[in-house]
Amino acid sequence: MDGRDWKKFLLPYEQAVEELKVKFKTLRTELKSREEYSPIEFVTGRVKRISSVLEKAKRLSVPMEQIETGIEDIAGIRIMCQFVEDIDRLAEQIRLREDMSVVYVKDYILNKKPSGYRSYHIIVEYPVQTALGMKRVLAEIQLRTLAMNFWATIEHSLNYKYREKLPVEVLNRLSKAAEAAYLLDQEMSSIRVEIMEAQKLFEDKSNIIAKVLNGIQELYFFHRVREAAQFQIRFNELWDTDDVWHLKELLGEVEEAIARAKKGPSK
Repeated sequence: MDGRDWKKFLLPYEQAVEELKVKFKTLRTELKSREEYSPIEFVTGRVKRISSVLEKAKRLSVPMEQIETGIEDIAGIRIMCQFVEDIDRLAEQIRLREDMSVVYVKDYILNKKPSGYRSYHIIVEYPVQTALGMKRVLAEIQLRTLAMNFWATIEHSLNYKYREKLPVEVLNRLSKAAEAAYLLDQEMSSIRVEIMEAQKLFEDKSNIIAKVLNGIQELYFFHRVREAAQFQIRFNELWDTDDVWHLKELLGEVEEAIARAKKGPSK
C-alpha cells in the first residue's frame, strides 16, 4: 500500500457526490414545475470507504497508482425511478448534459447479472473545482426502479452476511425474488398512464389547496377578516373531498378578493 493521504484523496469524490446530488434534485424540481412529472423519484449518493476501495482494487488487480482510473465507482449516485421507461428517459437526459461526460454504460436491465441484479449504470467523468484547480473524477450513476432497488438492497445485505458466498438455497430464492420484482415493474408499466394521471390529480389538488390557504392568509394581512373567515369556512367544507372543480372555483374567488384588496377602497 502506498503512503498517500487517503482523506485528501477522497475529497474531490466527496465534492462530486454532493454537487451531483444537488444537480439531480434540482432537475427533479425543475421537471415537476415545468412538466408536472419527473422521472426522478429520489436521489442518494455516497463515497466508497477506504477499506472498500482497497478491497475492490485487490479483487480487480488494480495497482495503487491506477486507482483513479481503474475503480470507477468511488463516487456513486443512485437515482430511483417509478417506471422502467423513466430510466430510458433520464439516461438520455444525462447523455445530453454538458456539465459531465458519459464514459460508457453498463445495462444490467437488458443484460441482468446471473444473481438477478438489474440496474442501469452510467460512468461519467465529472469536473470538480478544487483548491488546487480543476480535477476530473469518475463517478457511477445508477438508475433503478423502486422494485430493483428493494431487491438490490436485500442482496447487498445478504452478501455482507455471507461474505459473498451465498448458500444455494438463498441464491435460488433471491433469483425468484428478482423475477418477481421484474414482473412487478412490467405490471406497473402496463398501468403507467393511469398511475401518472392519478398522481397529477393529487399534485393539482395539493397545489390548489396551498394557494387557497396562502390566499386566505394574505386576506388577513390586508385586514379583510370577514372575507377571509368566510373563505376559510368554505375551504373547511371542501378540503377533505375530491371536488377539485369547486376548489378551483374557490381559488378563483380568493384571488379576485386579493386583487380587490390590493387596489384598496374604491373612491
